Amino acid sequence: MPFTFERLDIEDVILVKPKIFGDDRGFFMESYKKSEFVKNGITQEFNQDNHSKSSARVLRGLHYQAKPHSQAKLVRCSRGKIFDVAVDLRPNSKTFTKYVKVELSEENKHMLYIPEGFAHGFVVLSEEAELLYKASGEYSPKHDRGLLWSDDKINIDWGINFEPILSEKDKNQPCLENINLEELI
Repeated sequence: MPFTFERLDIEDVILVKPKIFGDDRGFFMESYKKSEFVKNGITQEFNQDNHSKSSARVLRGLHYQAKPHSQAKLVRCSRGKIFDVAVDLRPNSKTFTKYVKVELSEENKHMLYIPEGFAHGFVVLSEEAELLYKASGEYSPKHDRGLLWSDDKINIDWGINFEPILSEKDKNQPCLENINLEELI
């Protein structure tokens, strides 16, 4: 099997570890194979691929899209190293407001599957980082939403000892108590 699928503390969030075939010339890996993903519970059809580049100490997030444009994501870091975070915003979930945090890097080549109904963000731990991710829905500016990265009710341990660099948008995202959770799913 070209992948290992590891259910995390929030069981719908899955860490995907690809099998790496490497030698002194470089490496080869499959980054997505629909049949293997479906067999392991990831049945989302991905409709958009994204590529982002960020500098050291940048924190992006926490972002999600409202329905009917909710997005599941499959995230990987192709260059550098990040902490990737997914927050469960599904009001009827037993893990509502819980989060998972994993390190994704060009070295470990792991991927994180984040289902619909989650806010997503990351912080860059290296000089630069590039992320490639698949989304189950196309981006819709009208449905673009966010949650404040430092919301006390979520209390994310970002694992950093520096002041992150944030966009104005991310500095001003609402706290959990001020978002409409019914828009999610």
